[in-house]
Amino acid sequence: MCCFRTICFSVPLLAFLTAQAHAGIPPVTLDGKVPTLAPLLEQVTPAVVNIAVLSRSPEQNNPMLRDPFFRRFFGLPEQSRPQISAGSGVIVEARSGFVLTNHHVIKDAEQIVVTLKDGRRLQGKLVGSDPATDLALLKVEGDNLKALPLGDSDALRVGDYVMAIGNPFGLGQTVTSGIVSALGRTGLNIEGYEDFIQTDASINPGNSGGALVNLRGELIGVNTAIIGPSGGNVGIGFAIPSNMVRSVMSQLAKYGEVRRGRIGLTTQDLTPDLAKSLAVAVNNGAVVAEVAKGSPADKAGVRVGDVIVAANGRTVRSSSDLRNQIGLLAVGSEVEFKALREGREQAFRLRVEALRAAQGAEIEAAVPELSGLSIANAERNGQSQAVGVVAVEPDSQAWSHGLRPGDVIVAVNRRKVRTTRELVAALRTPGPLVLTVVRGEAVFGVTLRQ
Repeated sequence: MCCFRTICFSVPLLAFLTAQAHAGIPPVTLDGKVPTLAPLLEQVTPAVVNIAVLSRSPEQNNPMLRDPFFRRFFGLPEQSRPQISAGSGVIVEARSGFVLTNHHVIKDAEQIVVTLKDGRRLQGKLVGSDPATDLALLKVEGDNLKALPLGDSDALRVGDYVMAIGNPFGLGQTVTSGIVSALGRTGLNIEGYEDFIQTDASINPGNSGGALVNLRGELIGVNTAIIGPSGGNVGIGFAIPSNMVRSVMSQLAKYGEVRRGRIGLTTQDLTPDLAKSLAVAVNNGAVVAEVAKGSPADKAGVRVGDVIVAANGRTVRSSSDLRNQIGLLAVGSEVEFKALREGREQAFRLRVEALRAAQGAEIEAAVPELSGLSIANAERNGQSQAVGVVAVEPDSQAWSHGLRPGDVIVAVNRRKVRTTRELVAALRTPGPLVLTVVRGEAVFGVTLRQ
């Protein structure tokens, strides 16, 4: 029994010490032969912040409920109370004062207060947010800020040790530890672009936007969601990987939004039966099901039946993995695909084009009331299930009708639409037009024509 305990203890301790030595962090202290993470956390925790958000209540957004006479008539209080919510964030650039958090933490915020570990309270200014990945970038003004370096989430392996740091239940900064339980989690319908790190490090309400840190003291994920029937932690938490964070953050800092494009491909997962019929000796990849005429993929020579196995040197595991990789590229970026066609390797180079250029004219021709809208297929398990709103130009017709980035259009005149092509076809229908839209947990109708 004693020997078994010694072996189980020494291996992770050795890995821990090695990681700390590489990171230049003071070695673990041993107090009575008990290891501690305290030296590492002393370096890391000052970069993790608490975020308090003051936002309008639903009543304040209703013009009738803002009317004093209406409120008195129905016996409502003279003034509705603003809503206050709490979350977490992580400083990623000390000089610029950039703080990362979740979009859902700061959504509809009128005031954002960022509290540092040393107790300082700073006003947070929203630089930009992206509902499709649930990421937001804030800016604060302060001295002696401590930032966390971004690690390489592609280097993670199941079983790696991690720590989750945040503000659960508004208690204040809290640290939990665990391992990476799984990688590349998709199909959860939490966000538009999903490639989650799953961990058993305790993540609870209020941890959203907090840091998932490896034993090198690097940010390898932003905590975003849990699966918990009771609303608490059951050992299944999810974080947005740092490489996705890095791509989104660069566009938010530059544009205040993510300017996504398209290459003109519809794909599906490679199954064993498909691999056999296509004569390819691989287990992972994205099978091209459709190539849009005149698209970058069409011009590059991509064909139906090609199996894309790598994009820009990175392995493509599935259809959703390819969508994530393309969806994080800025418009104008070059993409190099490696694909298999009848067992032979093919290489394609193409450039991502703007969604508006590809879809805007077609949508406006079908229904002018949706001018300014950019859309994309919303996939689940590699299959398109609805149409996601990627971008809406401010002050456009689509904006005035209430559509916002992150909305999901599921039906037109109560008839389900699963792809952008089906949506455009449905919009050409003469007569009344009513969209069924999902936003978070809410479902509502958008009337375009009566």
